[in-house]
Amino acid sequence: MEELVPQYGLIGQMIAQPGKRAELVAILSDGTGAMPGNMAYLIGEDSANPDAIWIVELWEAKEAHAASLQLPAVQAAIRKGRPLIAGFGTRAEFKPVAKTRA
Repeated sequence: MEELVPQYGLIGQMIAQPGKRAELVAILSDGTGAMPGNMAYLIGEDSANPDAIWIVELWEAKEAHAASLQLPAVQAAIRKGRPLIAGFGTRAEFKPVAKTRA
């Protein structure tokens, strides 16, 4: 069976309100569990900024990502998380070209 290589990737930094990083991570984790076309959704704590997180997303297609933003659970997470967001840092879209395993 052939493994799928994602066709769309997104990485971005989100800055939480001071002291609210863990709460924001919990909201994003709960609201993004079942997204059709999503191959990976990773949230990581920034090592240099105690209020920042990085989100890495891999998708079957860019259209799947766009469609995910309309899902009720994602909309609820956006509404709930928005007051905890102080801002955004670097954001990049990319096209994965290879899948590797360690």
